[in-house]
Amino acid sequence: MAKQNEKMRELVKQLEARRTEARQMGGPERVARQHERGKWDARQRIAYLFDEGSFVEFGMHAFFHSNGKPIPQEEIKTPADGVVTGFGKINGRVAVCAAYDFTVLGGSIGDVSEAKVTRCRQYALQNGVPMIWLIDSAGARVHGGSGIDADQISLFANSGYLFREQVIMSGVVPQIAAMVGPGAAGTAYIPGLADFVPMVEGTSSMALGGPALVKAAVGEEIGEQELGGAKVHNVESGVADQMYASDEACLDAIKDYLSYFTVPDLSPDTEIADDPERDEGGALREHLLDVLPESARRGYDMHKLLECVFDGGKLFEMKPHFAKNIITAFARIGGRAVGVVANNPKYFGGTLDNDSADKAARFVNLCDAFDIPLVFFQDVPGFIIGSRVEKAGIIRHGAKMLYEVANATVPKITVIVRKAYGAGYYVMCGRAFEPDLIVAWPTAEISVMGPEGMVSIFARKMLDSNPDAAEIKQQLVDSIRPYIDIYKPAGRALIDEVIDPRETRDYILAGLELAKNKQVQRPPRKCGVRPV
Repeated sequence: MAKQNEKMRELVKQLEARRTEARQMGGPERVARQHERGKWDARQRIAYLFDEGSFVEFGMHAFFHSNGKPIPQEEIKTPADGVVTGFGKINGRVAVCAAYDFTVLGGSIGDVSEAKVTRCRQYALQNGVPMIWLIDSAGARVHGGSGIDADQISLFANSGYLFREQVIMSGVVPQIAAMVGPGAAGTAYIPGLADFVPMVEGTSSMALGGPALVKAAVGEEIGEQELGGAKVHNVESGVADQMYASDEACLDAIKDYLSYFTVPDLSPDTEIADDPERDEGGALREHLLDVLPESARRGYDMHKLLECVFDGGKLFEMKPHFAKNIITAFARIGGRAVGVVANNPKYFGGTLDNDSADKAARFVNLCDAFDIPLVFFQDVPGFIIGSRVEKAGIIRHGAKMLYEVANATVPKITVIVRKAYGAGYYVMCGRAFEPDLIVAWPTAEISVMGPEGMVSIFARKMLDSNPDAAEIKQQLVDSIRPYIDIYKPAGRALIDEVIDPRETRDYILAGLELAKNKQVQRPPRKCGVRPV
């Protein structure tokens, strides 16, 4: 038996002591304050997000340097230099993660911590696995008492690589930036370039400048949540994609989101049919006959229709609190992941505006980038008009949606439920935008505009001078409506079929099966010129 190596044993003992100290992060007091704010600490988040025992950490022994010299540990402790980095498995799939640790210098970014996160990005890009940021950071580090030093200038000069590399990673690997605390300045642009941005209500925020800087620069006094909290970015700005009540719920959402990017293609011999256990007795199918109100002028909630069509009635919505007149969501049908784009007449009658066009364009681009088929549900009166929206650039914003839907080469299925008017018909993947299957309910109408709009234009003078204008207008509307019903375009083979609403799921499944090996040829080019 070999002689025991006491020196090695002593070195391993020292190693474990260093690891134990690093795992304590900013120390018991700072960790306790983190928890008192209702927040998990960085290591708790990682332990919950990744499959048990699968996370492999690197950079645990990193610590803060200033002017190229390490800061003595007795002067300032910076375990892992304020960011926990590594990789592991989430529901069996490898992902890379950088979790900023607010208990260490506010999770601020230093030169060493950024080197660790750069390593994360390299891992993700080279190995084709998701990159996840758990952001709880005060932004770039300014070491108290020393002013601006050479390392901070170097960090500023080099931090641009982060954003450039995010652009290079875009569409190659999924990028998730979960706001589980503050994200200021540089850490606010990470979510701006990410694919999925969940936030935690009450404890997370993002802004290019925090309240103190805002007050100094523009004289505005405002709180962190009012400036860039979860409600601001989910409801008003549209920068975030969802908001959750806790860290736990936010991390669960990351797991759920990634699942839509890992569903394998169904094999050719897999039967794609409506699962009888899903709709025992056909109640869901039958309900589709009653979703729409009898009057075409009345609104309804498109969610009720979608819940009858997709597996488990489940939608994973993106930006559900922003631009509610359009629904963008991931769903499954027959086990296959799809992206859903649907007008929602419950809000503004489903009319499209700047925000809804931007929301849909980004979602279509995301699905196309990761080969997720798209299913469109049309009930759209067109785009909103008027001087206010023209000054706000409605043409430019609408063009974004036109561009992305036309550019998408994934399988595309279109279901026309009711109205399909004007440019709304185009951007919701009308016939000219290469849907692999386009079907319509008997209630559908395809037209340059609604009959009310037509009458208002061509009969304006007659109606203006007639005491019975309202009655005459209704008579004219009733006389026009038969000319725009769905059987006119169906008679010219401009749609593939008029279907019983109860057949909606079957036709979508059939269309996806048809197009699963779809190939689209485009003219060679470096890139298109996207409307912005």
